[in-house]
Amino acid sequence: METLFIDWQPSVEAFSIGSFSVRWYSLLWCVGLLLAYLIVQQLYRQQKIEEEKFEPLFFYCFLGVLIGARLGHCIFYEPGYYLTSMKGFWEMLLPMHQMPDGSWKFTGYEGLASHGGTIGLIIAMVLYWRKMKLKPWVVMDNIAIAVPMTACCIRLGNLMNSEIVGDVTDVSWAFIFHSHEAMVDGELVPRHPAQLYEALAYLVIFAAGAMIYWRWYKTKGMPEKSPTAVGTGFYFGFCLATIFTFRFFIEFLKKEQVDFEQGMLLDMGQLLSIPFVILGAWCMLRAKKKAAS
Repeated sequence: METLFIDWQPSVEAFSIGSFSVRWYSLLWCVGLLLAYLIVQQLYRQQKIEEEKFEPLFFYCFLGVLIGARLGHCIFYEPGYYLTSMKGFWEMLLPMHQMPDGSWKFTGYEGLASHGGTIGLIIAMVLYWRKMKLKPWVVMDNIAIAVPMTACCIRLGNLMNSEIVGDVTDVSWAFIFHSHEAMVDGELVPRHPAQLYEALAYLVIFAAGAMIYWRWYKTKGMPEKSPTAVGTGFYFGFCLATIFTFRFFIEFLKKEQVDFEQGMLLDMGQLLSIPFVILGAWCMLRAKKKAAS
């Protein structure tokens, strides 16, 4: 009996108005950031943090994630291209690509790395809490509750782009991606929908974190001695530990993103995930010890 795989070839464009078009990837990035904005806004209101201190947060986070994700991709995955010539250097900074005739074409940022985005977000939060004079762990925890939802949307964007594909497989739910990255010897083959696995995992992580927060929030008096209290670093640690632990293991089902990863025992995504898992575990342990003291 012949196995029927999922033939995946959606349009990369969500909609267009005249010559202006919006891609699914860009749209889902914006949706993810908007959802995070609304979630954190509600958290701030519940915790009675002043509205004027919330408003600049989106600006800090947006720039931190975008700059960090872009630099992370260029430095971690393609340093040989972006750091060895002026052409590569400018393409790293600008959402444009230099054509063979010397002209420049707007392409958007083709290449964003989640590990770099995480580093950029942490730096942005440091600048934000210092400017707003808020407690560092309160800011980190609130952002961390919302982050998995944004990560889910970004991976759905990768799915719509048919990029970051999984390894070849014959499971019944395999996707046949119509992209050069998904080909083997010029032929399209069924692969794991690794982007979808990640999106679903991050949605579950968001639901789990939100449920833990809600149980703490509904506790009479919102005790600060609880290990799951906002401001202990628990949610920041939970977010890092769960997302990057899953990221570490899902890499075993992914196709290598760059050539130099071939033959490596652990790929770049896994190596970069390990420090975040350790930091996340430390934050959760710290929260538990603080509550017990």
